[in-house]
Amino acid sequence: MTDPRVRDVYIVDAVRTPVGKYGGALAAVRPDDLAAHVVRALVDRTPDLDPARIDDVCFGDANGAGEDNRNVARMAVLLAGLPVTVPGVTVNRLCGSGLEAVIQAARAIAHGDAHIAVAGGVESMSRAPYVLRKPERAFPAGHQEMFSSTLGWRMVNPRMAPEWTVALGEGAELIADRHGITREQQDVFALASHQKAVRAWREGAYDDEVVPLPEVDLPRDETIREASSLESLSKLKPVFRSAGGTVTAGNSSPLNDGAAALLLVDEEGLRATGREPLARIRASAVTGIEPQLFGLGPVEAVRRALERSGRGFAELAAFELNEAFAAQALGCLGQWPDLDPAVVNPRGGAIAIGHPLGASGARLAGAVAHQLAALGSGTGLAALCIGVGQGLALVLER
Repeated sequence: MTDPRVRDVYIVDAVRTPVGKYGGALAAVRPDDLAAHVVRALVDRTPDLDPARIDDVCFGDANGAGEDNRNVARMAVLLAGLPVTVPGVTVNRLCGSGLEAVIQAARAIAHGDAHIAVAGGVESMSRAPYVLRKPERAFPAGHQEMFSSTLGWRMVNPRMAPEWTVALGEGAELIADRHGITREQQDVFALASHQKAVRAWREGAYDDEVVPLPEVDLPRDETIREASSLESLSKLKPVFRSAGGTVTAGNSSPLNDGAAALLLVDEEGLRATGREPLARIRASAVTGIEPQLFGLGPVEAVRRALERSGRGFAELAAFELNEAFAAQALGCLGQWPDLDPAVVNPRGGAIAIGHPLGASGARLAGAVAHQLAALGSGTGLAALCIGVGQGLALVLER
């Protein structure tokens, strides 16, 4: 950061839960308890840090319609047993919420409003409730419509352009149409995501990052399919287009539950932790795009973040790109010809690991920080597409 009034911001540590599948091992765990678990784990891993010195806890949460209501970040502080003097704030940028939390907490530290902060995200898509709109008048006699708050558009404003409010999967189909991305290319990409995740777990790449819940039998991410193959993927039917569709459950990210958290500090905070940082935050960017093409949102966000950091694609040693859909990820990658595909999601992506909406951005930032620490030096980047047409990116370095 070139402005002398702006402080350097370091990531000291990053943890996450194993990611659970929809209705799976974490379905019985409330989202505020998931958030509290990673906050507590993060603090316990830094015994020299007095928890009372944490200036703020910022968490991303995409839905907030159920047990994660009323500021889940503050609930996590209380449930984790932190001093009641530690505040908390919850932010919502849909799929980018966890990364937005990291960026906002880093910004507060960089400008002197905090020395130490916890940033992260949480989502329980299994426990997302059904919601009922208030009736237009009192005591309606007829049936009322109920909406699932798990994923996607609901209670759409009739003034919204209809081409903007297509299903997320149809948006992925539109990207596949626009960029000529075939079903086979998507399935190959999806298979690679599972294979890389399987290899990473076998090699212990997640041992320093994942903190299982003691009361839950889930030692690793639940949606990784070790036996996946191109043959099995090719047999799945398209979900969003009955004729000519290419987007299937196999080449899309699943519905998931999970939480992630990072410890951010400035120089003074770093001394209070007594630890060596994993990485330093360099730059960020957010951009908008047509809502139906939301999957291409990272294209310009990544370019802007790299430009602000003074770095280029060729300098990236680690790049975590959220895989909402294989078509979406491939559409983005095709716009970055200078990027080495070998540095992208080397330990598997969201198609295998999962995409618990509010937690995913924090998971990606933490993954990049751990990869840079393992490499010893280099530049890394985390980026996500966001429903309703946005892209978010964060550049780290070590």
